[in-house]
Amino acid sequence: MISDPLEFLEATRSSVNSVLEEWAAKARDEYDGAVGEAIAYSLASPGKRLRPALFVAAYQSLGGTGDAIEMATAVEVVHTYSLVHDDLPCMDDDDLRRGRLSTHCQFDVATATESGFRMVPLAARILAAGGKKIGLSSTQIGVIGAELFVAVGAKGMVGGQVLDLEAENRNVSLDELVAIHRSKTGALIAACGVIGALAAEANDSEVEAVRAYGRDIGLAFQIVDDILDATATSSELGKTAGKDEEQNKATYPALLGMDQAKAEAEGLVQSAVDHLAIVGIDSELLGGLAKFVTRRRS
Repeated sequence: MISDPLEFLEATRSSVNSVLEEWAAKARDEYDGAVGEAIAYSLASPGKRLRPALFVAAYQSLGGTGDAIEMATAVEVVHTYSLVHDDLPCMDDDDLRRGRLSTHCQFDVATATESGFRMVPLAARILAAGGKKIGLSSTQIGVIGAELFVAVGAKGMVGGQVLDLEAENRNVSLDELVAIHRSKTGALIAACGVIGALAAEANDSEVEAVRAYGRDIGLAFQIVDDILDATATSSELGKTAGKDEEQNKATYPALLGMDQAKAEAEGLVQSAVDHLAIVGIDSELLGGLAKFVTRRRS
C-alpha cells in the first residue's frame, strides 16, 4: 500500500481514469447520440479523484486487500453527475468545469440534464460490478449502495443543494451554513470513507469513526472551496472564480473572515484524524488526504 498521500492520490487517479474510460465507452454504445457522448465527455473531465481515493484509503486502512478501484470509481461517477447538474443555468450557471466547457455548453441543457440523470444508475452498475470483483455478497453491495445513494439524495447532497439555492440573497447564520454544506458537499465525502470501510467489513465502531472523519473533512473541503473561490484564479480552479460573491451566496470567509475560516478548516482536519485515533485506525494515509483538503489550490 502506498503511504504517501500525494503518490496515493496520483496512483488512484490514474487507475480510476482507466475504469472511467471503459465505462464511458459502454455509455456511448448504450445511449445513442448526444446523451451517450455527453456522458463520455463528462466522465473524461480531469479531476483530483479525491472521493474515490478516500474510498480506497478507508478500504485499505481497515484491512481490505482486493482491487477496489472499480467500486471506488462509482463514487466519481456520482460526483460527476452532481457537477453536470450543478453547472446548469437553473443552478450555478457556470460555463467552465475542470478547465473545459461545462457539459451543457458543450452540448445543450436538455442533453446535459439527461446525461446527469443517466449517470446515477450507471454508478450503481459500476458499484455492483466492483463489489463482485472484491468478493462482496449481493447483500453487502446493497447495504453499501444504500449508504451511497442516501448520501446523494434528498437527505444529503441534493437536499443540501436545494438549501443552498434557497439561501441565496439572504442573511444566513453560521449554523445554517454548516447544515447546508454538511449536506451539499460533506454527505458524499463522508459516504466515500464509510462505504470503503463497509467494503473492508470493518466493525461498527470503525465505520462510525470513519463517518465522523468524513463529516469533518467534508466540511473542511467546503470551507476551502469558499476560500479558493475568493482568492484563486479561474485558471487555477478550472471553473469561474468569484461566483459566490456574484450570486450573493453565504460563505465561510464572509461570515467568519478569511483567517478564522482557514483556522476552522485546519481544526476540522485535526478533529477528523482524532476520530480515527480513538478507535486505533492507522491514520497515515487518511490523515494525509485530510491535510491535502486544506492545502489544495483547486
